[in-house]
This record gives sequence, C-alpha cells and structure tokens, in this order.
Amino acid sequence: MAKYQTLHPVDQSWVDARVRHRLSHSHVQMARELGMNPKRLERIDDHRDKEWKLPLPEYIQSLYQKRFGKEQPDSDLSVEERVRQKEAKKSAKRQNKRSNRPSKPSSSSGSSSKAKG
Repeated sequence: MAKYQTLHPVDQSWVDARVRHRLSHSHVQMARELGMNPKRLERIDDHRDKEWKLPLPEYIQSLYQKRFGKEQPDSDLSVEERVRQKEAKKSAKRQNKRSNRPSKPSSSSGSSSKAKG
C-alpha cells in the first residue's frame, strides 16, 4: 500500500500558484530560480486591470531571459518531481549511512571486574 505524503508548505504554495495562475512547470521553476514569492504573484498577475502589464508567464520569462541569458531552465522538473528526487536522494543517503555504520560488538552485561572498596 502506497503511503500518502503531503508536500512541504512551501512546495504546496508553488503547486497552488501554478494552478491559480495557469503557469507551466518551466514557468514555476523560472520563478523559483528568480527568487519570487508564490504568495505575491497575485500582485504581478493583474494584467487585465492594468493594460500596460505583461501577462505573468511572459513577465517571468522576460525576467529570466534578462538575468540568466537563456529562454528556459536547463531541466524542466515539476515541483512534485523535484520533491520525489529529493526524497530518493535522502533515502539513498540514509541507506548508505546505515550500510557504512560499524556493527556494535556484543559484550556481556555481566559483573564488573572492579572491586568495591
């Protein structure tokens, strides 16, 4: 039976922002790399009220182009895939640590050799 695991609140806020603002996985990754806050994307995404503003996906892409000099990130990963990779890496590291741990020598829990006095 698969264990249901919830996302960290920060990752969940990015998933919510992706759905709310209709962003692609690459747009979310670009926004994360730019250091944007997912809770404040609402302020940027009001291009319907203010005609001079770019739509949010285009705005993120233009900022990413200015800062990094490329159109898209090198790898396109969704938030969920990134969390899965992080967990797999963490469990592999834990397993490696367990296998490299020296086994405890078995010692008798009998009487001590020191004399009382």
